[in-house]
Amino acid sequence: PCLAGCLHEGVARAEGDVFSPSDGNCTVCVCLAGNVSCISPECPPGSCPGPSPADCCSCQPAQCSFRGRTYTHGARFSLDGDDCTTCVCRGGEVECSFAPCPVLDCPQHQRHLGPGQCCFTCRDPPAPAGEPTLGGTWGQAGRDGGGQLGAGNGSVSCERTDCVETCPYPIHIPGQCCPDCSAGCTYMGRVFYNNETFPSLLDPCLSCICLVRAV
Repeated sequence: PCLAGCLHEGVARAEGDVFSPSDGNCTVCVCLAGNVSCISPECPPGSCPGPSPADCCSCQPAQCSFRGRTYTHGARFSLDGDDCTTCVCRGGEVECSFAPCPVLDCPQHQRHLGPGQCCFTCRDPPAPAGEPTLGGTWGQAGRDGGGQLGAGNGSVSCERTDCVETCPYPIHIPGQCCPDCSAGCTYMGRVFYNNETFPSLLDPCLSCICLVRAV
């Protein structure tokens, strides 16, 4: 009697033989009643975080589309040029976090945020009040605080105080010469200026604003 079999790609296969074609290990074929039937693996739709050569399904690394730009998986970037905020693309999702800031042990009015800095620092404490010394400077009592007194060679001279601190939305406190830039809001470990807007880390479509009022 003649034994049933299959001829596939020039190779004779016996009845019931299970094999994979030469062009793909993930496809499974079987010889049944003289016919070869092949089954390919079912792959889920969409992309994956990274390529997996060992898997049968072809997988393209996921990309992130964020504010009109496309980033590859694992790419790190700053948020709109803000070096204090770092974002990373992971599995098609963008995760952003603020630079961690240390806990300060100085009072609020002695904190300072300089240009280009991400975190507040403590100013040097003011000199203790007392009798003026030769060459020393002190505030002009009973005035608007906009000048300084200096003692040099036994004489007193006054000059206007230069406010070196600048911030987008300073707070003007009555009786204080220079505006206060230290007040702000703490959000997710980072401090923002008064009236400064910033994106929400929980929802990139939301914008937040820091509102501080001087009493």
